[in-house]
Amino acid sequence: MSQVLILYGTTDGHTRKIAHAIAQPLSQLGIRTSVVEAGGLNPQPCQYDGVIVAASVHAGRYQKAVEQWVRAHKDEFDAKPSAFLSVCLGVLQRSDLKVQADLDAIVKRFKAMTGWRPPIVKQVAGALMYSRYNFLKRWIMKRIAAKAGGATDVTRDHEYTDWTELRAFAEDFGRRLQSRAA
Repeated sequence: MSQVLILYGTTDGHTRKIAHAIAQPLSQLGIRTSVVEAGGLNPQPCQYDGVIVAASVHAGRYQKAVEQWVRAHKDEFDAKPSAFLSVCLGVLQRSDLKVQADLDAIVKRFKAMTGWRPPIVKQVAGALMYSRYNFLKRWIMKRIAAKAGGATDVTRDHEYTDWTELRAFAEDFGRRLQSRAA
């Protein structure tokens, strides 16, 4: 039975939800998964058949714990199926070429900082977690959301993740892993 490590970094909790959502279809394909938050346990990629790393963008970069773990272990999972999920609300602005260029630049910096060249990079829309923000962050995020055409109702959270697309990504990754093992 194949095993996949899903290592994630999260600031407000939504990327944790994404990591667990990826694990579910993999499990349904008979693949065992370990979902681990970066900065806690130090999982060893050599114990897994595949690795998925998910991190959210905040202030133009990903969580330091994710960057450090990838830099420390990338040689262990470079030769096996792996993927990187970049979680960011900017994904919603697909028609804005400057925003898309900025998102690509963030991923490019991550690759340069870590030395990892993931064969699969997936941009995933995140969420506005207004209920978890302090007053200042709520105000800033509301302004950003208004500019991007997002939700400005701060009385509730707003998820933008395409769960169907994410499930399809996980199933495709699982099938690739299974065909490689066969």
